[in-house]
Amino acid sequence: MESLPVVEAGIALTTLVIVFYFYYKKSHSTKKSPKTLIDSSEKYALPLKEVEVVSHDTKRFRFGLPSEKHVLGLPVGQHITLTAKISDELVIRSYTPITSDDDHGYVDLIVKIYRKNTHPKFPDGGKMSQYLENLKLGDTIDVRGPSGKLQYLGHGKFSVKNLRKDPPTIVQAKYVNMIAGGTGITPMLQLIRHVCKDSTDNTHLALLFANQTESDILVRNELEEEAKNFPQKFKLWYTIDTAGEEWKYSTGFVNGDMISKHLYPPSDDTIVLMCGPPPMIKFACNPNLDKLGYSEKLRFVY
Repeated sequence: MESLPVVEAGIALTTLVIVFYFYYKKSHSTKKSPKTLIDSSEKYALPLKEVEVVSHDTKRFRFGLPSEKHVLGLPVGQHITLTAKISDELVIRSYTPITSDDDHGYVDLIVKIYRKNTHPKFPDGGKMSQYLENLKLGDTIDVRGPSGKLQYLGHGKFSVKNLRKDPPTIVQAKYVNMIAGGTGITPMLQLIRHVCKDSTDNTHLALLFANQTESDILVRNELEEEAKNFPQKFKLWYTIDTAGEEWKYSTGFVNGDMISKHLYPPSDDTIVLMCGPPPMIKFACNPNLDKLGYSEKLRFVY
């Protein structure tokens, strides 16, 4: 019985250590990382750190942030603009990073390179994409943001503006349908990752992703990993223009049959997000959404 005070002291010390550990962990985990995008009117020169070939015409560009502790500071649903003076012309283009504020010290962009003499309508190719392709490691690009008319606030809540200067309208959705074409997948991946990693967010997501060929499907591994790990939250379907015999998804342009089979049906708590080539939105998406009864007020084009 004489050793009882010693035991009690040991228990008290152990309890104190445990309490201190969790307090220390909480205080450090809640400490906010410094943001790069502090002022949306300012330009931030970010250096090119790494380039990866994704496909025959697409590359991943990694740009460094001011320090290894910095995050970009981009709300989900928003994008950044890149600015460069190319042949005495100021060129501005918008991109949605595939990284998030979980990533420190860098930001990754997926960019399709439109090279000269590839498309008859655009013999000069893409000014910004070719400019990025010709950057050397260490060269900088001017970045501005956040920008955009849509922001995801979490748990199915979206802040949406018709015009940039308009006050936002709050849209509450239980189901989110996404239709993407080509590099239009990047804002969708941003949202998918954010919803899937949040165990308290029960929003249901469905994606119809259109491309020309199977080899053109960007971030396929990332999408299929999310669909595999979170089947209760995210369902995925592809369509391509040209397919081989082993292709198990759809073939052809986006149509009403694909939408009705692989996306959630229209309702007051279903929103449709679209991002892709304008002809796809104008001639394939909207007419079929109209026929199927999806509300125009619950559609958003990035």
